[in-house]
Amino acid sequence: MGALQVARDVLLTPFGLDESKLIKALGSMFTHKVDYADLYFQFTKSEGWSLEEGIVKTGSFSIDQGVGVRAVSGDKTAFSYSDEISESALLDAAAATRTIARQGAGKVKVAGSMIPAGGRALYLPHDPLTSLDATAKVQLLERVERIARAKDPRVKQVMASLSGEYDVVLVARADGVLAADIRPLARVSVTVIAEQNGRREMGSGGGGGRYDYAYFSDTLLEKYASEAVATALVNLDSRPAPAGPMTVVLGPGWPGILLHEAIGHGLEGDFNRKGSSTFSGRIGQRVAAKGVTVVDDGTIADRRGSLNIDDEGNPTQCTTLIEDGILKGYMQDTMNARLMKTGITGNARRESFAHLPMPRMTNTYMLGGDKDPGEILASVKNGLYAVNFGGGQVDITNGKFVFSASEAYMIENGKITYPVKGATLIGNGPDVLNRVSLIGNDMRLDSGVGVCGKEGQSVPVGVGQPTLRLDGVTVGGTA
Repeated sequence: MGALQVARDVLLTPFGLDESKLIKALGSMFTHKVDYADLYFQFTKSEGWSLEEGIVKTGSFSIDQGVGVRAVSGDKTAFSYSDEISESALLDAAAATRTIARQGAGKVKVAGSMIPAGGRALYLPHDPLTSLDATAKVQLLERVERIARAKDPRVKQVMASLSGEYDVVLVARADGVLAADIRPLARVSVTVIAEQNGRREMGSGGGGGRYDYAYFSDTLLEKYASEAVATALVNLDSRPAPAGPMTVVLGPGWPGILLHEAIGHGLEGDFNRKGSSTFSGRIGQRVAAKGVTVVDDGTIADRRGSLNIDDEGNPTQCTTLIEDGILKGYMQDTMNARLMKTGITGNARRESFAHLPMPRMTNTYMLGGDKDPGEILASVKNGLYAVNFGGGQVDITNGKFVFSASEAYMIENGKITYPVKGATLIGNGPDVLNRVSLIGNDMRLDSGVGVCGKEGQSVPVGVGQPTLRLDGVTVGGTA
């Protein structure tokens, strides 16, 4: 059964709704001059399980459904939502949007009928929650814990969690487009605490994507547990990180989170339309070193950040943001694309029906180069090798960021020597992009754990990059 039929069966038919009633609700908003209007229906089931000390400490399950109604006029948006799905709730929400100022061109007419948008299948329409029974879900977590504990006697504590989501969305637009998507999401996380000579250190691992729980094979659970234990054990032997400007080598995969934060947010359409991004008005200009190409790609099969359609019913796409160091474009939703007179890129995203969509990243990564990672490390006389990152923050108006490395090593005479703790990278996005001197041939995406926050809304994302050499980056240390 196609996504559109499932969405009708879940979100319309049980509530006495059909396409004609959706057109009626959309039409009622066009009694005022508006440029765009849409209805966003959503049904979500989600659950979380966590295990600590061999005991299930928490379990949660929730079902949420509702509809968001939006009208856009010029650069103003009127938005209303209801967690009740019915014709009267829809018309009430539509009426609430008519408070919008009359700034629209007023030339837009509501479509007379709905045209189903062609479906795409980047992932299967699984329901992860029903893919295992409760006993099997607990056993999966127990297996992760067992694997982690068996790795090393210094492992004193293991925390494992499993989460899943089944999301059905239906978008009805004033231009007659009717689009639907079924979005599964599954994730396993493991955190370990290791102790040696009274010193305790932590490490974590995990991953997932748009799968059901069958994705988490023993081989994959072994990998997550190994990563968590290895990080904790490395940190047991770490020394305080030095501070000052130095050459930094970033590992492949998850360190792309630095790219996501320091550069990605600054390339979202809304910040550039308002002129608040450090990248505003710079299309066609050099913003990065030669060889640096960054894309946002919502079309990679099964990835955590991928979507068949964005939250306005537009197909996602692969958008080149920076090509060989030159700024090529921004990520756009419908409103910002219209106001900036540019193309929609399928980057409209919202946390739920109760939130407004805005331009957001999907899977954002830097393309690989031609250098062997070993060659990159060997080129560094004295520097820092950052393999994994914890938290970070950025100010998009100037691109300034601070990032803490959760696993890092010193490089001396081209060789990795000892692990360090407390290293933070400090700089600004456009500047750090120009400090890229060598790009590895080992581009890798993260394992599927990314969550991005913007204006209080969280959405799943992916990041990635190859091994990179950055020259003259400021490192804040503890030494």
